[in-house]
Amino acid sequence: MAQDADAQFRQIYQTEWAWRSGQAGISNAGEAQPNNGRLDNVDAKSQQQRQDYWQGVLKQLDRIKPAQLSAEDQINYAVYRAQIQNLLAAQQFKQWEMPFNSDSAFWSDIGYMLGADNLRTQADYQRYLQRLGEIPAYMDQQIDNMRAGLARGFTVPREVLDGRDVSIAAVAEQRDPTKSSFYEPFQKMPANIPAEDAKRLQAQASKVIAGQVVPAYGKLLTFFRTEYVPKARKTLAAESMPDGKAWYHQQIVEYTTLDLDPDAIHQIGLEQVAKIHAQMLETMQQTGFKGSFPEFLTFLRTDPQFYAKTPDELLMRSAWVAKQVDGQLGRYFGRLPRQRFAIVPVAPEIAPYYTSGRGGASAYLVNTYDLPSRPLYNVAALTLHESAPGHSLQLALAGEQQGQPAFRREGYISAYGEGWGLYSEYLGNEMGIYKTPYDRFGYLTYQMWRACRLVVDTGIHHLGWTRQQAIDYLTDNTALSAREIANEVDRYISWPGQALSYELGYLKILELRQKAEKALGERFDIRHFHDTILQIGSVPLPVLEKRVDKFIADGGPEPDFGCDCAAGKKAP
Repeated sequence: MAQDADAQFRQIYQTEWAWRSGQAGISNAGEAQPNNGRLDNVDAKSQQQRQDYWQGVLKQLDRIKPAQLSAEDQINYAVYRAQIQNLLAAQQFKQWEMPFNSDSAFWSDIGYMLGADNLRTQADYQRYLQRLGEIPAYMDQQIDNMRAGLARGFTVPREVLDGRDVSIAAVAEQRDPTKSSFYEPFQKMPANIPAEDAKRLQAQASKVIAGQVVPAYGKLLTFFRTEYVPKARKTLAAESMPDGKAWYHQQIVEYTTLDLDPDAIHQIGLEQVAKIHAQMLETMQQTGFKGSFPEFLTFLRTDPQFYAKTPDELLMRSAWVAKQVDGQLGRYFGRLPRQRFAIVPVAPEIAPYYTSGRGGASAYLVNTYDLPSRPLYNVAALTLHESAPGHSLQLALAGEQQGQPAFRREGYISAYGEGWGLYSEYLGNEMGIYKTPYDRFGYLTYQMWRACRLVVDTGIHHLGWTRQQAIDYLTDNTALSAREIANEVDRYISWPGQALSYELGYLKILELRQKAEKALGERFDIRHFHDTILQIGSVPLPVLEKRVDKFIADGGPEPDFGCDCAAGKKAP
């Protein structure tokens, strides 16, 4: 019976994944994916076709009884069904009519979607040129979608749009096509491409960028400045938009994987803020500072000793923390990925409103713009979260697993991934990464920042907070700089629910660790626990909890990754 059910389920997800992989920009967490290097149609008709397709997939899943599946496919089913439900909900709420936020935008993701970093052969470059030629039609469809959003009041709030046209203008106003970001793959072409062919491809690139890409971005820039910004909604709350209460609830479910109401989340946030504030006061006293808490925050934000003098200094401090972590990983993990990450500055055209750092399997991005807003006491916590043992390690391990379906290897569930990132900051205490009271205060301000998100996100989108209320709350409770706070608040305003995933995911992982430690006693091995969390991959929090319960019931064994991973060095 299990074999028949497994086969039926496998047929459903393999067929759907093959279809999904041929679509452009479809994702599980609101971020663009490099799907086949394509820019597919995103017009209303195509969006309806996607909705109909996923509705059909959900009906097929309804005909399967999860209890009849094998143990592994029961996990796969729970993960996959949640993916399809979230993808379908995005279509039903017509989220494609608001295809950007203050943090991420379709026009900035196009190069990534076209696979600009993975061009190796003449055929790759020729295909890339063809895709560049699709940009004008793609832009026209996105503009039509945003007009439809404007017409029904489903837009990014006007209050967070100032300056968001800079990244469009960086392309639209570039008169030399060879200086365009789209030309970068042609600057240094592979040696296996003959020089004559390389010159021909470079000439074609200049022509298509100047004749098609730049005008398309120019059209988008005009629309953004003259139509979208003036007509964007004046409200902030997600719940104030059409069907807003239902949409905000769906955002909560997608990003937290939990069915919590906004008031309950707000209360959790208030409780965590009070708890962390007490720890911050204690750490402040350890620095020897004699003033009040607000005075201490002012001191941290203004004293030059806490800020890098050059971008290289900030990058090197980040690298130094990362190497210290490298020396500790073998004590906390049995399995380590083969892939390594680079430390890269954030691109200048997006840096002014980009977050302080962001990590992926191959790169840890560090924002070196406006150095007086990038305090060094936060670098340790930021690096732990974004690189290793945080996102870079977790995503690299996920990508190297061979025993899981592609929809799990390549999927990303925010509550799991961001919860793990925040838990990685917590591990910095045990690893000895926070060397001074100031480093520890930086860690606590990051903990406070994520707790405040529960209060601020629900405050804005459910309780009617203003932007200034949210800014004041973060200013009073964290040591984040004014620029960081403003950028973060704008992100929460324009990306409802995503900010909730960090703290709720972290609290669940920490709760599961404490549960395992208590149940297993001396049999508890921190490496086996961490490997178990990472081996299952990105899953909803209830699925993760069931896996840890099994880990406890089995006596805390070392998990089998079933992957081509490097075995980590064991602790002596």
